Amino acid sequence: MMWAVIYMGHNKLDADKIQKALEQEGLLVKIRKIGREDNKVYELLVPKEEVEDAHEVLSETVY
Repeated sequence: MMWAVIYMGHNKLDADKIQKALEQEGLLVKIRKIGREDNKVYELLVPKEEVEDAHEVLSETVY
């Protein structure tokens, strides 16, 4: 399965909130932490087939 990054941010709480919203809509989602301890970035990934649906949920959750 191919995964696509749909969100990047420095705040773990925001990443968790968005992950929960995506999962409540039935989407598969995983969080990947990248970077050093003092400069972490959290990526949210979904299967490529679910990118459009994930963007729709993001627009309702983040904006």
